[in-house]
Formats: sequence, C-alpha cells, structure tokens
Amino acid sequence: MKITIGGAKIDKYSFDEVVERIVEHSLSGGLPEYVVTPNAQHILTLQKDTYFREIYDKAFLSVPDGVPLLWAAKILKTPLKGRVNGTDLFERLSCVAAEKGLRVFLLGGRPGAADKASEILRARHPNIKIVGTYCPAYGFESKPTELALINSKIQAAAPHILFVGLGAPKQEYWIYNNYQKLGVPISVGIGVSFELVAGMVQRAPLWMQKRGLEWLFRLIVEPKRLWQRYVIGNPRFIWLIFRQRLAVSRLNWRSF
Repeated sequence: MKITIGGAKIDKYSFDEVVERIVEHSLSGGLPEYVVTPNAQHILTLQKDTYFREIYDKAFLSVPDGVPLLWAAKILKTPLKGRVNGTDLFERLSCVAAEKGLRVFLLGGRPGAADKASEILRARHPNIKIVGTYCPAYGFESKPTELALINSKIQAAAPHILFVGLGAPKQEYWIYNNYQKLGVPISVGIGVSFELVAGMVQRAPLWMQKRGLEWLFRLIVEPKRLWQRYVIGNPRFIWLIFRQRLAVSRLNWRSF
C-alpha cells in the first residue's frame, strides 16, 4: 500500500519489510528494479521536474528517508510505519548480503569514499562479496566513453545489488537510464552514504536523528553547500503539505 505526499507515492513498509523485499527480489534474480529514498528535498524537486516524477512513479520501492516525511504523513492522517534511512538501509543490506552470499557494487561518492566504505564493510562482514567500486569522473554523465565504461564494469561484476551514491536527482536519472540494460536485480540511490560510512562526512548524533534534526546538523557542518536547501526548502515543504492537507479537508467537507 502507498500513500501520497506532495505528489510522490510512498510505500507503507517498515524498515525490516523493505530489507526483506529487496533481499527476496535480489535472491530471486527477478527483472531489474530500482529503489528511491525520498526526503523533503526530493518532494520539492519533483514538483517542477516531471522526469524526476516519472522516475519516482515507476520505482520498485519508494521509502521515506527523511523524518519530515513521517511528520507530513501524520498531518495528512496517513501515517507511515517508520523511517527507512538510506545510510541505515545501505548498512543493513550489506550485512544481509554477507549472510546470503549476495554480490554488491558501490558506484559514486567522493573520490575514495566507495573504497573506504568497502574497506570498513569488509572488516565488519568478512564474508561480504563487494565485487566492485567505482568513482566516476566529474561530469561523467555527459561523456559517452565514461558512461560505457561504468556500464561495462558493472555488467562484468554482475552484482545482485547496486548502491549508487551520486546525489539526487543525478543518481535517480542515471539509474533510470541504465538499470534495465545493466540487468542488476536491485539498484538503490543512497546519496552520501559512502561518505558517512567511511567517516568522511560526520553523521548527526542519534538523538538528533530520532528527533528529525539531522538536517540541522548537516546545515551546521556544511552551511555553504546546504543553506539554500534547508533554509529555503524546509518552509516550502511545510507550505506544500499544508496545501495538501487543506485540499483533503475541503474534499472531505464537500463529500460530507
């Protein structure tokens, strides 16, 4: 079952249910699919980006990465089962992949991030099968030779799960344009998760994560890069949810 937040359809699965569905599909060798992890910024992006909206509409799973989506769901009286954070998902799937013998590939991140994350994951899970890592050169999306190289590396490695850390919406664009030809059962866009696992970017304390303040921590750590996203974006997201709630209330009133 799905709910709608700002035009995006979000799956009402718990974290464990999401992991289970991804692992089952990966083990079954089913047709290639992909997973998106929406947050408030993603919801705002798809308001004006019809291609991004199309990508979201066709996703195998769309899971709530940000706590603001949980708040929005409550305001809209369609509560979700909980947060499915992209970094937590990356780490849990890596753990289960080691247990089940699933092959994984790490694509993207800052230079050295995927390799460092791979090193840390191998230390945690000696049986994990990380069959490749690759950090594309800046501007790779406009270079046919680089795009072909990326695809050839992934196809040769034949992973069950492909983790893509290119940032949104670039990672979603790339996944959507390539997932079928790659033949990987599951591709997941996970943003800065390689950097977080590698310790290259500091993650918010657990108490801030639980209270939905991870955005504030990131703003404090990287103000120049993120101020516009949060200082301008957060009020826009609140207004979007308020308008949706108002529209639902009016519809209910008319039907009454």
